[in-house]
Amino acid sequence: MSEYIIYILQYLGIESSNYRVLHWIILLVGVIVVYYCANLFGKKVFIPLIRTFTKKTQNLWDDILLNNNVLKDFVSLIAPIVIAILLPFVIAENSILYIYCMKICWIYIIIVATKLVCSVLNSLYILSNNLERTKNTTLQGVFQMLKIATICISIIIVVSTLIDRDPIKILAGLGASAAVLMLIFKDSIMGLVAGVQLSANDMLRPGDWISMPKHGADGSVIDVSLTTVKVQNWDKTITTIPPYLLVSDSFQNWRGMQDSGGRRIKRSIYIDMNSITFCSNDDIKKFAEKGWIENNENSTELVNLGVFRNYLENYLRKSPLVNPDMVIMVRQLQPTPQGVPLELYFFYNGITWVAYEHAQSEIFEHVFAILPEFGLKAFQSPSGKDLSLLRE
Repeated sequence: MSEYIIYILQYLGIESSNYRVLHWIILLVGVIVVYYCANLFGKKVFIPLIRTFTKKTQNLWDDILLNNNVLKDFVSLIAPIVIAILLPFVIAENSILYIYCMKICWIYIIIVATKLVCSVLNSLYILSNNLERTKNTTLQGVFQMLKIATICISIIIVVSTLIDRDPIKILAGLGASAAVLMLIFKDSIMGLVAGVQLSANDMLRPGDWISMPKHGADGSVIDVSLTTVKVQNWDKTITTIPPYLLVSDSFQNWRGMQDSGGRRIKRSIYIDMNSITFCSNDDIKKFAEKGWIENNENSTELVNLGVFRNYLENYLRKSPLVNPDMVIMVRQLQPTPQGVPLELYFFYNGITWVAYEHAQSEIFEHVFAILPEFGLKAFQSPSGKDLSLLRE
């Protein structure tokens, strides 16, 4: 190529004393033109061509993996490689300027390649969130650790390029300072190990409702990263917890309730002991007319509290608010100075919080309203009005 350029300069009548300068300028301009054309080709031809191809396919993975960021970083890698190939034609290979220019070029290539790898890892993480097998696993910490490892390796290669040393020897030298590095990246290392444990044991997923009162967390998991787990509490505040605390400490995950389709209601009402009696014939007749007992029931065996307990179980089994496929039970607990606790244990037929509270209120409003029909009274501590009536 140099001979052709000299021949052209001679043909143009340029003096031989200017051959060296003009020869270098022409080669430099040629490299710049090639660099510009390669960059233009990548942005105007290569990227639109790949985007058109990915849009025509039925697969989702190629749209995610070959997104704009990945393609732009890949195109940015072409131009410096072209410069590294053409640089010997512009600068003598044994010159100091050539050595420094090649170092700068290779450092630029390493930086762009590192950015490309990080973009690919980001695409793989997005792809994992769209796959059925991995969308419920906490892989963000793993991908973050891979990006940190990529950046660390790139830094070592850049340093080795600057000082003309073997990267393996630099790694061997860093082995002596491994304790310091472990101290610096302690949270990241512990977070990675905890993230793997959380993912392997399926302990936590984004979107899970967890409760960790010790650390002020009670809400939905919105992000699981290498160093933090973000929980949006029901009051819209954000609590951040280190991932290793979720492994070393205990927390409550409500995913089982959400997957089951039913939410437990466990509440007691206290019955005044003085209102518990055997049923009279009039009571039995009234209960039978309303369909709460059978006509052949023996009055000597019927207690108003027992009839009320059976009524509540039948009421809960027929209620559309109660999940019939789960446990339904009305039981007596140990008597207390406040009366006999009658506990209702059942599951609401849904998991939505507001609807759950409305259903719970509706059921217990009915329980308190129907209580006098059985001759029973709910216990409540005496108030000032009660004490004044006793004095009268």
